Amino acid sequence: MSLTTTHLSWGAETLWERLDPLLPGISVEIVARAESTNSTLIERARQLAGQRDAPVSRPGEFDPFGAPRTPHGRRSGDRQPCLLVAEHQTRGRGRMGRTWQSTAGASLTFSLALPLSPVDWSGLSLAVGVALAEGLEPLPMTAAPRLQIKWPNDLWLVDADAPLGGRKLGGVLIETVPVGDGRMCVVGVGLNVLPQAMDDVSTGYACLQEIDPAASAPAALAAVAPPLVRALRRFEREGFAAFEAAFRSRDLLQGRSVVTSLADVPQGTAEGVDSRGALRVAAGGTVHTLVSGEVSVRPAAAGAAPC
Repeated sequence: MSLTTTHLSWGAETLWERLDPLLPGISVEIVARAESTNSTLIERARQLAGQRDAPVSRPGEFDPFGAPRTPHGRRSGDRQPCLLVAEHQTRGRGRMGRTWQSTAGASLTFSLALPLSPVDWSGLSLAVGVALAEGLEPLPMTAAPRLQIKWPNDLWLVDADAPLGGRKLGGVLIETVPVGDGRMCVVGVGLNVLPQAMDDVSTGYACLQEIDPAASAPAALAAVAPPLVRALRRFEREGFAAFEAAFRSRDLLQGRSVVTSLADVPQGTAEGVDSRGALRVAAGGTVHTLVSGEVSVRPAAAGAAPC
């Protein structure tokens, strides 16, 4: 276990004791500042594997048989899992090159790197969203969730008074890099914990304090890290099918008008996802299937642009 002490009380050792049985060999690292936790873990994997220029891909965007392999004789720790938390990310990254804004103490930003080899990577971001939402807002089966998942990788807080019917609370960025005969998967998570000033947030701003007045970044990490690890292991064994029903219960876009950046489907009505997690959008009498990585969508609103 590796720890770096910061001024917040993270309970890193206790967290490690909970995670190590689920993901043996994991290290838990807390740093005060980092440009991007995803970038840090990707560069570590590249360097330790002896392949500094290894291509970084999103799940589903790579050819698992065409990627070059790293040299033999690599160190045994090359593929050890790591949970890296930064109190403040100075250059946090979101999907499609967007910047993820964060403030120390008011945000939770972390990345989890681990070797992963599912049969099908499709729907991984939705499975991660389910794990985060259930960790932050565990509910009885009959309750209506306030935390919902906006395809393909955002957490929103449902809000009837918001122009879009909700506000963004968090996001997920998943990247992979080849190491040896497999791939390291890096799951980056950003969550708004406390109110903070944000620049030009077209989707609105929501934070965990609206759900739990005592919310803190360390408490949120303790709530989501174990279910996230369990979900990734389950996804590796069972794929998106294991999460499909849970996602459906938290699907923000189901039955709503949406706009997309896909030229052939500028707008339509979201009709859930298929068995692999692809978004189904009905437009012009046809149901189109949108795959993660190709488009972004958002609930339609007057003057709204895709985000």
